[in-house]
Amino acid sequence: MAKNPKNTKKPEKLEKPEKAGDDGGKFSKLEKPTDGKKTTETYFVESNKVKTRISVEWMSRELIPIYVLKVPEIKPGTVALLEQVGEKLLVDTPVKINELTDPQALENLKHKFFERSLNMLRRELERTPDSILEFLAGSLVNEMLGLGKIEILLSDPNLEEIVINNADEPAWVYHKKYGWLKTNVMMPSEIQIRNYASVIGRKVGRQITTLSPLMDAHLVSGDRVNATLFPISTKGNTITIRKFRRNPWVITELAQNNTVSLDITALLWTTIQYEMNIIISGGTGSGKTTFLNVLMPFIPINHRIISIEDTREIVLPNFLHWVPMTTREANPEGKGKVGMLELLVNSLRMRPDRIIVGEIRRGDQAEVLFESMHTGHSVYATLHADTAEQTYRRLIHPPISVPEPLLEALDLIVVMFRDRRRGIRRVYEIAEIVSVQDTGGFVVKKETAFGGAGRLGKLSDVRILYKWNPSTDKVEKIQDSIKVMKKLKSFTGLTDKGIQDDLENKKRMLNWMIKNKINTVDAVGKVVAEYYHDPKGTLEKVSRKDSKATDLVPSDYLTDDNVSEGM
Repeated sequence: MAKNPKNTKKPEKLEKPEKAGDDGGKFSKLEKPTDGKKTTETYFVESNKVKTRISVEWMSRELIPIYVLKVPEIKPGTVALLEQVGEKLLVDTPVKINELTDPQALENLKHKFFERSLNMLRRELERTPDSILEFLAGSLVNEMLGLGKIEILLSDPNLEEIVINNADEPAWVYHKKYGWLKTNVMMPSEIQIRNYASVIGRKVGRQITTLSPLMDAHLVSGDRVNATLFPISTKGNTITIRKFRRNPWVITELAQNNTVSLDITALLWTTIQYEMNIIISGGTGSGKTTFLNVLMPFIPINHRIISIEDTREIVLPNFLHWVPMTTREANPEGKGKVGMLELLVNSLRMRPDRIIVGEIRRGDQAEVLFESMHTGHSVYATLHADTAEQTYRRLIHPPISVPEPLLEALDLIVVMFRDRRRGIRRVYEIAEIVSVQDTGGFVVKKETAFGGAGRLGKLSDVRILYKWNPSTDKVEKIQDSIKVMKKLKSFTGLTDKGIQDDLENKKRMLNWMIKNKINTVDAVGKVVAEYYHDPKGTLEKVSRKDSKATDLVPSDYLTDDNVSEGM
């Protein structure tokens, strides 16, 4: 390729890096200033060597803060050069399908593209500093193998949601600290939005077309994607990306940031150990799937697990006997669809000990799920509902309509809650489903709003055991368990004191894991497996004054990361 003299100049000037977090948290509430000055928090995000300064600012005539990406402008001459380099890369570096769908293979491909494009740019732009060449090479990789500037947003750990509404409006993001923010990122055209949606879909075997204008998919990283096309979305094509944490949450982190108490964690650990059935409910974004995921390492290592999801979100320890399954949409001819019901029915033929279902939506799914509970399988699932009572009502009424006799197989309901004002998530309620037999043979009655008795002959009811108090930010015990304790005694042969001692031992294990920063899925699973294998010996190890993480966990399962970010 001949050198272009015009391209030997610096294409742009990168701004001098600043230390992130220099505001000292001064603007954490981001209240709009009254003196006309703009309030700013600044930090840096890096995506494939593209280091970008992020500012959250108030701007004139704006009613909400703006999330500003400060990226150096690439001039037209340099853009043309990058296009030439990109074309040459595609010729010289053939791309295989598996390199676009496997996370590790994709990372290797990005590294290969980056190095080769960097070498080409060095030959073309001899006088340009390496920092700018790396920026250009990284930008090219983001465009060729990613979603352009959206890749920068995906690399920001402070963001939970990224939304493109159309090409006439800037993208929006949901920030962990500030909520919804408008950005300065614009899509060049509706065609570009559609192209991004098509690229995302093709990588996971999904399609979005005029005939099929709605798409649920996921990125190779696991982030969930929804896309719609005009005219179904009347203002233009849309893409909604819900980000997931790159290092999945574990129970020790949720205990540390007060999402769940150790008392509740020990109880849930015991119920999972002894194969009780649990549904986790809550509103949108309340942390249902996250909490389901953090509980699953409590499953004994010798049990076979089948997980069924629309999009892969569950992450379990690598050494568990686990078969993850996902649904599949129909092809353009309407064939080949594999739904959750089909996977659920099929899973019963795979001899599972535990079945995990991403979300219950329909009556036929729920009925098969509850039938599997009655046939001896332990089931864990999520459901959209704001309280334990609402969860119960949703299950027995249309469109789900689970027959009440089947509902008795459900042992516990865990309700998650998101306090948007304070930006926190909490376990809101723990409730058990009790039947007539559990309550001593009398008919459970509900008091109506008018003081009279509710529906007589009710076969089961919700009994609240724990509830979160927002004024104290603590979970308070409401009453003792009837059903769960009765089943634990039956399964374990323990007395009340024996069960209480077991719960205290589990709290000791949890405290030890928190103290020793056991904060990976594999590490938590390894500690739980050691405890199941040798409870007495494991407790002796964690009780020693010189006890350390490597006493129970291999060093390659551990990280040096501290728990710092809130859920």
